Order: sequence, then C-alpha cells, then structure tokens
Amino acid sequence: MTDRSALLSMHGITKRFGATRALVDVELSVRAGEVLALIGENGAGKSTLMKVLSGAHRPDGGEMYLDGRIYAPTGPHQARQAGVAMIYQELNLALDLSVAENVMLGQEIHRGGWLRQKREQAQVTAALATLGHPELRPETPVNRLSVGARQLVEIARALVARPKVIVFDEPTSSLTSHDVEHLFQVIARLRSAGLGIIYISHFLEEIRRIADRYSVLRDGRTVGSGRLRDTGEAEIVALMVGRDVNDLFPTVAHTPGKEILSVDGISGVKSPRDVSLRLRRGEILGIAGLVGAGRTELLRCIFALDPVRRGELRVASYCPRANPRARIRAGLGLVSEDRKGEGLAQERSIADNLTLSGLSHYSRAGWLALGRREKAVRDWMQQLEIKAAAPDQAVKELSGGNQQKVAIARVLHQGADIVLLDEPTRGIDVGTKAEIYRRMGQLAAEGKSIIFVSSYLPELLAVCDRVGVMSRGRLREVKPTSAWTEEAIMACAIGGD
Repeated sequence: MTDRSALLSMHGITKRFGATRALVDVELSVRAGEVLALIGENGAGKSTLMKVLSGAHRPDGGEMYLDGRIYAPTGPHQARQAGVAMIYQELNLALDLSVAENVMLGQEIHRGGWLRQKREQAQVTAALATLGHPELRPETPVNRLSVGARQLVEIARALVARPKVIVFDEPTSSLTSHDVEHLFQVIARLRSAGLGIIYISHFLEEIRRIADRYSVLRDGRTVGSGRLRDTGEAEIVALMVGRDVNDLFPTVAHTPGKEILSVDGISGVKSPRDVSLRLRRGEILGIAGLVGAGRTELLRCIFALDPVRRGELRVASYCPRANPRARIRAGLGLVSEDRKGEGLAQERSIADNLTLSGLSHYSRAGWLALGRREKAVRDWMQQLEIKAAAPDQAVKELSGGNQQKVAIARVLHQGADIVLLDEPTRGIDVGTKAEIYRRMGQLAAEGKSIIFVSSYLPELLAVCDRVGVMSRGRLREVKPTSAWTEEAIMACAIGGD
C-alpha cells in the first residue's frame, strides 16, 4: 500500500491505450527530502507514469496525493501550479533568449499588461542562487552555454514555480562527467531544502550514488521497491528483466584476424585531426573520450557523412570514394548516436527503416516485392528480439531500446562487414544493453568488425578487444583492453597538447 503520509503518493494507477494496459495498479511514493530512483526497462511504463503525474495523461484508475491532498491535474500547467516539475532528457529552451528570459518564460509576472521586471529579476536571482553556480549569469544568452549549464537553466525555471516534487528523466545521458558532478551537487541541495526528487536513470552505479530508495516497474506494474543500501545490484536487475542476469556484460568468444580497414591521417573540417587506425576482421575496437573529443566526427568521416580535408581510407586493398553510397557498397554501416534526428525515420514503419539502405534486395524492374520484404523483416525482428506489434508499426511508437535494435538491424540487413556504432547503448535499459553486447560478440565471431564509440567506460573495457582514446580531435593511444583501467583512460582523455 502506498504511503499517503508521504509528500507524493500514487496508488493503484492504471492507464489503458485501447486494448493495451500500459499501467496496472502502480504504486509509488516519495517523501520530502528524499531521492527516489524509478527504474525499469524501456517500455516498462516509466514515461507513461510520469505523464500521468505531470498531467499529460489522465489515469483510468487509481488516485494521487500531493502534500496530503488529493492531486488530479487536468494538464501540465495545473500540475506545475500544484508543485510538480519535470526536467526532461530533451531540454526545452529558447536558445536565442537569455538565461533570465528562459527561466521566466511562460510564468512572467505582470500587472495591467506590463512586466514587473524587478520582481522577475529577484525570482531569477533567488532560483540561480539555490543552484550554487554563480558563474551562471541571468543576462547570458542560452546558446552560449554548455549542455550541462542549459540543464541548470531548466532546473532554475522549475524552481521559480516553487515545486514540491521534481522529476529528473535521464538527466545525465548527454552530460560530461564534470557536469554530472555539478548536477549531483544541485540535487543534493534540493534534497536538503526538503523537495521530493524522482530520478529516472539506466545507470545503476549513478542511482546508488544519488538515490535513497528505489521503485522498479516491469510491464506496467510495480514489481519491487525498497532502500538501495539494503538491495544488491543483481536483485535490482532481476526485478527489471524478470529473470536472473548473471552477467551484465555477456561476451562471445572471437578471434580477430587479418586487417580489414586502414585509416591514415584522416582529418575533418575541425575534427578529427590526423587520425590513423587499423581494424582487424572479427575485432571490436572501442573509442573512448570526453564529449567534444571528436569521436562522433571520426565515425562520420570514416562513413563519409562529413567532408574529409585529407587522409586515406582503405577497405582491404580497396579505396572507396568519399560518399556514403560508396562506403555502404564497400561494406561499411553506421548507427548514429542521434537515433531520433538522423538514425531513424520516426514516422516510417519498422519495415521501411530496416530495409531503407538495402531495398535492392527486393526490387525488380522498379517494383518492390513487399511480401518477400515483410518476411525478411520479421526474420530480423525475431533475430534481434524487437518487441513490436508488426513490421508496419511506426518506429516512433517503439521504446528506445527497440528503436536502437531497428537501427542496428538496418546496418546488418544491408550486409555491412564493418559496423560503426556511435553510443548504441545510450538511454536504453540494462537488459537491452546486455542483448546488444551479446550481439556485438556474435558479429565479431562471424567475422564482422566493429568500431564502438561509448562514453560508458565499463562497457568499453568489458566487450572490446582494444580501446583507443580521443582527445581534442586526436587519437592518442590504442592498446589492448587489458592494458587499460578507467583511471588511465580518463587521464589520457583529459590530456592535451
């Protein structure tokens, strides 16, 4: 039974979409001065539950209490007025406006059609002071701020409304380690001020650092909750996936062979800078580095998505032309880090997305053999365990993990022998991550080669054969994984000219 004496309690929350029951009798509570970690795989119901909390969805059953009173918002604006604030993974700021203008946007203070600028300035100053970052100035244009600083502006905007509960949805997925530390300091301040915090993340080590209690959702139901200090990681993962997960980083035995890809002195417009590397058949090569180090730009230059100022790329003994079509024909495939923006066509179906780069398999005289294509798509969906209603379902309707599987399936379907993976596990759950690691090992065992860019050092050290570190656009060192530690990688990443 949910604790109704808590600052926020949700009891028996149920939500249906047609015949689908997205939430079933969900229980959740958070106390004042507490951080509650909301954990679950993609598609477990976390987003739907938070949309109910924020007033974006109205529940079909159950009741909510906020500060001891019935809470039933009719929309996000009413939820914010009642004291519930949301900090989303995708920041929602007007980049051309100043920090102060963004903080007060939609909640301006006025009388008789005139803005009360002194009162607004006082509220902005107070909100920024709470964050404890004096370098964040009210007059600074937001487009000059880092991603971490922009997130602080979002938090300041929430504080102006004097919230009782703040929800952080995957807040660190695009932050540097330095910005993560800043965020944790801010959350600690908010907790000390008596706010209730709901923190959603797939990083269990992060949750252990910041949260007091946890609640786990699976298939739209609450399957476990408790104090983090009393619960082991394996127990939490088992609750999430519904089974014991003995190995969070499954590996498949494989032996790298002869050199398949050589990159010599490749340079982009700004980054990368004079990068050379070698990739062997059946090898997983990891690329580490801080945000902005040039890792993504390196993959885009290898795939010829970005212009290359100089340098040479060879696949075996062949030097393909510098355009994506030629690189695809040479056996390269790229899974972009920007899954929504350029990795997938969100409005199109699973079948369309999966086969877009390999339609020639089903075309004859300008006509598509749709039946043959659907059979192939179903086979790929089964191989990668893509959870969806049918091949014609729109990609935007899938969970993040299943969207990522579609993106990977597209590259495999096109027949890529060299797979370029840019942050493929960002924003997806533990169970799906394990499936992707296992699939990478299987691909390597089949003789395919992988370049794997990631900001999450434990996975690089667990699944790669070699790891290279980029810093300021240059590839500093490439060594066998056994020769690296997390500390050594970070020391190399922050080093410079």
